Amino acid sequence: MIPAPALEIALLLWGLLLLLLESFAGTGDRRGVAFAGIGGLVVVLVASFFLVDPPAAATTGFWSFYSADPLAIFFKRFALVTTILVLVMSIDYAPAIRMGVPGANPHAGLGEFFTVPIFTCVGLMWMASAIDFVMIFVSLEVVTMSFYVLVSFTRRNPATLEAGVKYLILSALSTGFLVYGITWIFGVTGETNLARIGSVLARQEMDPIPLLFGISLVLVALGFKIAAVPFQIWVPDVYQGAPTPVTAFLSVGSKAAGFVVLLRVLAPFSMLPQVGKLLVVMAILTLIYGNFAALPQANLKRLLAYSSIAHAGYLLIGVVTFSGAAVAYYLVAYLLMTLLCFAVLIVVGNKSGDQIEDYAGLAKRSPFLAFAMMIGMISLAGVPFTAGFLGKFFIFDAAIRQQQTLLVAIGVITVGCGFYYYLKVVRAMYWLEPAPDAAPIQVSPLSRVAMTVLIAAIFVLGVYPMPILNALK
Repeated sequence: MIPAPALEIALLLWGLLLLLLESFAGTGDRRGVAFAGIGGLVVVLVASFFLVDPPAAATTGFWSFYSADPLAIFFKRFALVTTILVLVMSIDYAPAIRMGVPGANPHAGLGEFFTVPIFTCVGLMWMASAIDFVMIFVSLEVVTMSFYVLVSFTRRNPATLEAGVKYLILSALSTGFLVYGITWIFGVTGETNLARIGSVLARQEMDPIPLLFGISLVLVALGFKIAAVPFQIWVPDVYQGAPTPVTAFLSVGSKAAGFVVLLRVLAPFSMLPQVGKLLVVMAILTLIYGNFAALPQANLKRLLAYSSIAHAGYLLIGVVTFSGAAVAYYLVAYLLMTLLCFAVLIVVGNKSGDQIEDYAGLAKRSPFLAFAMMIGMISLAGVPFTAGFLGKFFIFDAAIRQQQTLLVAIGVITVGCGFYYYLKVVRAMYWLEPAPDAAPIQVSPLSRVAMTVLIAAIFVLGVYPMPILNALK
């Protein structure tokens, strides 16, 4: 049996070993680093099913910052699966890393591109277990600094450089809000541990004004991480300019970690009605902005960027109702359908481009890729018998039980918007003719297997969600 902290320690050491070995390697093919990284992640994922039964989260002592409850273990596995799939996509994307640089070693930098996501995964796993503001800050910065490197990795591309600078500046600003908010909360309660903060708030009468100010600042910082309105201004440009596997990682991994931290941070402050009202306003604005801004998009990466904002709105409905199971299931569904779309985007983008018009006639050029993209899009839209539909069902069911009628009404209306902009991609693939010079597109065996697994999971979890719901018990 394995203690839970050993998972992060083992993965951190594996990432450091790969980085060290890669730095002394010659000029050969670096894809072996990716396969070694995937192997290490799979081993840690398997080990996560053989953990020692976790004790109750300590409120004092050394491990008072760390929790190994079912929610934490679930999101550790979520981070591991996400990173595995991102590394699979990165192998297909590798030719684009040094494209257009005369005389450059074709494998230069690939080792770092394959190893940095492992350190990002370590930060995501720490975030899943963090129950102290200090640990939340440290793990959040580990993730953010890794993304600084990944977003601007192809720095000779002006769009990528712009994306990296925007992400750096706005992320640093959000970190300032987080630290300042933690300072105010600590000043009021004298604690940084979330459980002890809850105990202090339950037994003492306190002035709510400084407490609300502190939690509002923390919400600003977390709103940036989950791409909630009005803190979403970085999303479209960063998603479009970053390397496509990094965009997928940002869209899924960073968002999931942000929501699990949000659920933990809000728990002690649930007694403050103003916090719930603020979240309702954020959810409404995020739903409306994300869905309506996606309608006119012609670039698929920007469309998925605004789609990410829209899905943050649906997830915020689950946060408002404190339905951890609904949020967790929705995040798994979002993982499957978003990574499937990005996996297709990488393969097609390397051949044609990222515009929706580049997908015209894809069904004739590659029936498998067209089918995979169609499944991803209809699941994102919420077509029945897919994981996306059941995710929205659980979110709306939780809102109805909490009598959040306004959120349900706006959510249903915005789902209709989603059908328009998701299905216009399907229309381009199946109803439009390909360009005269468009050639058939080949799919590597590894990518074909990964896409097939994602497609199967979308349909299986769309009719049988119990594996996800039972994992949280």
